[in-house]
Amino acid sequence: MNTTIEKELFELIGDNHQMTSADTPLRPDAFDKSDADKKKVIEHHFHQIMQEMGLDMNDDSLRGTPHRVAKMFIDEIFSGLNPANKPKISVFDNSYQYDKMLVEADISFNSTCEHHFLPIIGKAHIGYVSSGKVIGLSKLNRIVDYYARRPQVQERLIMQIFNELKTVLDTESVIVVMEAKHLCVSSRGIEDESSYTSTIQYGGIFNDKDNRNDFFNLIKEK
Repeated sequence: MNTTIEKELFELIGDNHQMTSADTPLRPDAFDKSDADKKKVIEHHFHQIMQEMGLDMNDDSLRGTPHRVAKMFIDEIFSGLNPANKPKISVFDNSYQYDKMLVEADISFNSTCEHHFLPIIGKAHIGYVSSGKVIGLSKLNRIVDYYARRPQVQERLIMQIFNELKTVLDTESVIVVMEAKHLCVSSRGIEDESSYTSTIQYGGIFNDKDNRNDFFNLIKEK
C-alpha cells in the first residue's frame, strides 16, 4: 500500500475509534517472553523515543523515566493483557433465593486508548439477575478493572465485561453501561473537553424496555 494512503488510513481509524475484533488482538507468542525481559526491551526503546524528542537523558529527573514507564506498562496499566492476572472469581449458590436484579453502580475504571495510548477514564454500571449463581460485589469491580487494563476501545471493553459476566454467572440477564472521558478527544485532535462516550450492552430480561428502565432508575438514584 502507498505509504501516504496508509498513514491517512491510520489517522482515519484512530479518529473514528474503530475496533477490529471483540477480542484483544494478541500474537500467539505474546507471553513467551518473561515480564522482566519485556521491561528491558520497553525501557531501551522508550529511552530512544525520549532521546529522539531531544530530551537530555543524562538529566537526573529524566534518566529513570524509561525504567518507570516499562514497569508501569507491564505491572500496572497493561497488566490486563496477561491471562495470569485474571481475577479468580468464585460463584456461590443463590441460597437466599433473591430473584430480582442486583445493581452495582459507579465502578471507576482507568483504561488506555489503543489508537493514541492516552487515558480513558470513566464509570461502569452493572446489573444482573441470578440464574442460581451469585458472586461477591467486589468481583464485579475486579472484572471491570482487569479488562480495562489493556489497550482498548470502549466498544470492545464493554463487550468483554458483558461476555465475562454472562459466562461467570451462567445467565443472559446481564446489563452493562459505561460512560467515559477519552483524552484522545479532549487533549488532542478536536480538543473537546466537555464530551464523554456512553456504551450499553444487555441481554436476557434486559431486552425488555421496562426492565432496562428499572435499571436506569436505580443507577440514577445512586
